[in-house]
Amino acid sequence: MPELPRRSLPTRRAALTGLSAVATAAMAGCLGGRGADEEPPTDAVQSLPTPVQGADDAPVTVAVFEDFACPHCRTFAVDVHPRLVDEYVDPGDVRYEHHDFPIPVDDRWSWEAPGAARAVQDTVGDEAFFTFTQRLFEDGWTDGSPAYSESLLRDLAGDVDADPDTVVTAAREGRYRPVLEADREAGLDRGVQGTPSVFVDGTLIDRPDYATISSAIDDRL
Repeated sequence: MPELPRRSLPTRRAALTGLSAVATAAMAGCLGGRGADEEPPTDAVQSLPTPVQGADDAPVTVAVFEDFACPHCRTFAVDVHPRLVDEYVDPGDVRYEHHDFPIPVDDRWSWEAPGAARAVQDTVGDEAFFTFTQRLFEDGWTDGSPAYSESLLRDLAGDVDADPDTVVTAAREGRYRPVLEADREAGLDRGVQGTPSVFVDGTLIDRPDYATISSAIDDRL
């Protein structure tokens, strides 16, 4: 899990290893500075609802904070999130929330990738947002590193019926940066120290793997 350099934090944490909760590997994580603040454009969007999957009245809420340039977030998105959706969200047991937490691991794509996703959310809706983000994590990586591009953003935006020019321009110009900044600050207030950070009914889970998360969910059902 990439860790923030701005606080005194543990320097090692168990890494997500697919769907296994038993075999975990210690790691120092990817350190990254916050980067220079940028002025948002004059038409910047100041707030958006939290992207949500599942019923609002589901008995358990799972909230996940992610950085789109974090390799462990990609592992979570590819290996864990779809299984949570299949086994808990779709049956109505879990309300799943996505939250952005740009550390940033990458000075460009930690901001532009979620900015593109928020443009999709704002113009097409939450369902398209989650399809778009899943495809970003699946298709936007090469050899364990992010390989995002504006061409990829355009292709994926078109696939979910969003306007490619709108999505790419919003990402490039930082139109949703205030939304991302607010999510990040909210994460800090909740004690987020790195990504991915997973909360089950407000309790931070010590390992972001399927077995640990599902056990915490089952304890509340």
